[in-house]
Amino acid sequence: MAQRFPRLPFLVLCLCSSASIIGIAHQHEDSTTQTMEDFSGYPIHEHHSVIQNFASSSLSVDTESLQNQIDELATFSDTPAPSVTRILYTEKDVLARRYIKNLMGISGLSVREDAVGNIFGRWDGYEPNLPAVATGSHIDAIPYSGKYDGVVGVLGAIEAINSLRRSGFKPRRSLEIILFTSEEPTRFGISCLGSRLLAGSKVLVKALQTTVDGQNRSFLDAARAAGYAKDQDDLSSVFLRKGSYSAFVELHIEQGPILEEEGISIGIVTAIAAPASIKVEFEGNGGHAGAVLMPNRNDAGLAAAELALAVEKHVLESGSIDTVGTVGILELHPGAINSIPSKSHLEIDTRDIDEQRRNNVIEKIYQSAIKIEKDRGVRLSEFKIVNQDPPALSDKSITEAMEAASKELNLPHKLMISRAYHDSLFMARVSPMGMIFIPCYKGYSHKPEEYASHQDITNGVKVLAVTLAKLSLN
Repeated sequence: MAQRFPRLPFLVLCLCSSASIIGIAHQHEDSTTQTMEDFSGYPIHEHHSVIQNFASSSLSVDTESLQNQIDELATFSDTPAPSVTRILYTEKDVLARRYIKNLMGISGLSVREDAVGNIFGRWDGYEPNLPAVATGSHIDAIPYSGKYDGVVGVLGAIEAINSLRRSGFKPRRSLEIILFTSEEPTRFGISCLGSRLLAGSKVLVKALQTTVDGQNRSFLDAARAAGYAKDQDDLSSVFLRKGSYSAFVELHIEQGPILEEEGISIGIVTAIAAPASIKVEFEGNGGHAGAVLMPNRNDAGLAAAELALAVEKHVLESGSIDTVGTVGILELHPGAINSIPSKSHLEIDTRDIDEQRRNNVIEKIYQSAIKIEKDRGVRLSEFKIVNQDPPALSDKSITEAMEAASKELNLPHKLMISRAYHDSLFMARVSPMGMIFIPCYKGYSHKPEEYASHQDITNGVKVLAVTLAKLSLN
């Protein structure tokens, strides 16, 4: 034993020196683990240089399992297959949410929900205090729609994280999946309800205290019945501070025909068009369709029809193909074939990537409504701009990461704008934002024929996974 004592100081000195050097380089890590790494030469923690090439060498997507999940989620519907109808806070919506939370748990994510039912699943990174990288989309579905809109961005995000885990990847920044509440405006007439609140809309918080659905049920009652908004009327607890995430990326079907027609696998979104919604009502004089002569009529239905044509005219005169307008709802009262309409109700959607150009179209629509009121002897009882959101630009660093991912995976891609709007439009107010599009059959969406191929979904998930990995390491 006496012969070993002289060697101890040297060993202690080596251990202390190594611990000191490692402590300077990695003060945030456990010193014992670092000492073991230093003396063994074996990296207990995987470092960036070890995993940079994971995308091309070991990333795999379980396409069959993902498609099975898409098909199973589609069964939570209030209408028969192949259509999907999943309305906010209904029984089917609650069951679908439970299904997603279960999948998140199986994937090893920590799950939480906020007061309106936005669902978050997090994979902690090895620097968990850094702002996370987020992804996600929605699973609510308008009546008689398809099973891919939004769903690919939720289930695809879960599979992207599963594929990263299988590859051996370890995120630096945490990765978080968000299932957004009510991207569709079906029940309460408010699109992107969950993401608007996350972006800090005080106006919406106030409006939701008195908002009701078509059956006169309040938003708060419906939310509580689904297990949310428990004893809260003030929903500002949902708000995220700006910078809560370092990046947000949404995977989505294109909902248009461009990628399919051009044979391109991946669309990299550079901007999301600015949407605005308008409600208009005319009141005229009703009467018997046979007894009231044409010169004596004040037909609210014809006033609505004339305004609908004016919407088309003003949009086409904007000078840009990026300006669009749609009269999606036109209702007549009393709605009988032999009765002259005494009231009409229109809801108009206008969009453009140029906010001012879109606003000019709205002003022209209003001026046309005033003229129609005068010319037809009807009353313009309502002209209300329901929402008038600004456009959103994708962040350059995110589009570059998506382009790099597409190139690494040898997938043809193109830069494009999104004329449909998504939760990403509002997440852009919280963090840098980007979107990945994949082709869908004939551009169909919001109908049962909506479809994306297994290969296109797989390509999208891979690009998402590689992009998330790149952003996580920044």
